[in-house]
Amino acid sequence: MSEPLKVDVWSDVQCPWCYIGKRKFERGVELFGEPVEVEFHSYQLAPDSPVDFDGSHLDYLASKFGMPEAQVEEMLTNVSGIAADVGLNYDFDSVQQTNTTRAHELLHLAKQHGLQDALNERLMRAYFIEGRHIGHVDELVTLAGEAGLDPVEAQAALDDGRYAAAVDADIAQAQAYGITGVPFFVIDGRLGVPGAQSPDVFASALEQARDSDPTR
Repeated sequence: MSEPLKVDVWSDVQCPWCYIGKRKFERGVELFGEPVEVEFHSYQLAPDSPVDFDGSHLDYLASKFGMPEAQVEEMLTNVSGIAADVGLNYDFDSVQQTNTTRAHELLHLAKQHGLQDALNERLMRAYFIEGRHIGHVDELVTLAGEAGLDPVEAQAALDDGRYAAAVDADIAQAQAYGITGVPFFVIDGRLGVPGAQSPDVFASALEQARDSDPTR
């Protein structure tokens, strides 16, 4: 058998469309019906956000986009409806706006242990559904343990910043690719698929990448 198709995904754990896109992509892989290897890469929607934002998530978005709060609320309601369609019950009222740098560092640690998908899932659920603060080191260490990582190793990795350069490299690669929004999927290093597409679109893209590779 040939090697599984490699899919590199640029995403941010505080990106609502990334969680939705993850679910749709997973369904697309099921439709594709062949092994796929997924690696998540760091991208930050709010790199200048403080760890502890003084205000609600609604306040942050209204300020960032210069939109009336009522318009932001309508936007979030729309996103919540789309999320519900893929089985995700977003609770934007409980979201703790924060900086995700440390979360991305932990995802690189998780990759070394084959637990990247598990931690990515745990962080997104914690942020969008449970109202957990994924910018605080103690909370991140707890979540890492819940995803199967050694909490002591997670704490040490965050303390010494050993994966900070890897986060920066992912972001630099995104810039080199011209990625300006996430999620963004790169299939087999050749085919880019932006956004939270439908499962059918993802399945077709996987098939296209497979069929256009002369080595398969």
